[in-house]
Amino acid sequence: MAVASCGGMQQQQRSAAPSGPSAISSRLNASVEAVAGDAPAAARWTGRFDDDDDQLLPLRPAPSKSFDVFINHRGVDTKHNVARLLYDRLEHLSGGRVRSFLDNKSMRPGDRLGESIDEGIRQCKVAVAIFSKRYFDSEFCLHELASIVESRKLLIPIFYGIKPSELILPQAVADSKDHAPRDIERFRLALQEAKYTVGITYDPDTGDLAEMVYKAADAVMERIQEMAVPQRQMIASRL
Repeated sequence: MAVASCGGMQQQQRSAAPSGPSAISSRLNASVEAVAGDAPAAARWTGRFDDDDDQLLPLRPAPSKSFDVFINHRGVDTKHNVARLLYDRLEHLSGGRVRSFLDNKSMRPGDRLGESIDEGIRQCKVAVAIFSKRYFDSEFCLHELASIVESRKLLIPIFYGIKPSELILPQAVADSKDHAPRDIERFRLALQEAKYTVGITYDPDTGDLAEMVYKAADAVMERIQEMAVPQRQMIASRL
C-alpha cells in the first residue's frame, strides 16, 4: 500500500531542532507564540528560523497512499490469522512493492473510516474477500463487498470454514429496518456474484493455514502481474 517527498525549495537549517522532553516544551511554546501572532518567535522555538531570509522551512507533506489489494474480512473471525498472514505474505513476496489495505494496518488515528475504506477499494486492483461464519453479521463487510462488486474489481474469495453455497444473506439482515431496501438488494447481488466466483476453500479444523495463505498470496500476485502485462506491451509497441 509510496515514498514521502518534500515539496518546495529546501533551506539550510542553522541549528538542530531540540529533541526529547525539551522538544515537546519547545513545540508547546511555539504554539503559544503562533496563537499570539508572533511567527518569528514561534519559529525560533522550533529551531527552524533562518536569519538570512526570515522564512520558515516548508512543511513536509503527509505521505501519499496507494493500494493494490483490498482485504475484506470479518475481524472477529480472521483479523489475527488469515487476514494478517495474507497481508504479511503479500508484502514479503513483493518486497513491499504491492501494498494491501487492511484496516488495522493501513489507517492512522484521525482517518475517517468510511472514506479510507472507499478509497482503498477505489484504488485496488484485486480484492480478497474472506468469508467466515460471522461475516454476514457485519454491515461493514457487506457494504465493502457490494462496493467491490459494483466497481468491477477482480475478486478472489476465500471460503474460511464455510461453503460457497452458504453465501446467502441471512433473513434477519434482510428483515432489519436498519438497512434501506436498496442496500439489501446490493448485499444480495454481491453475495451471489461471490458465490459463483472461483475461490479458495479452507477448513480450519483440518486444513493447513500456512499452505492456504501461500496459495492465496500466489493467486493475488499472479493476477496483479497479469494486469501489468498489457501496459508493458503497449509501451513496447510505441517504441
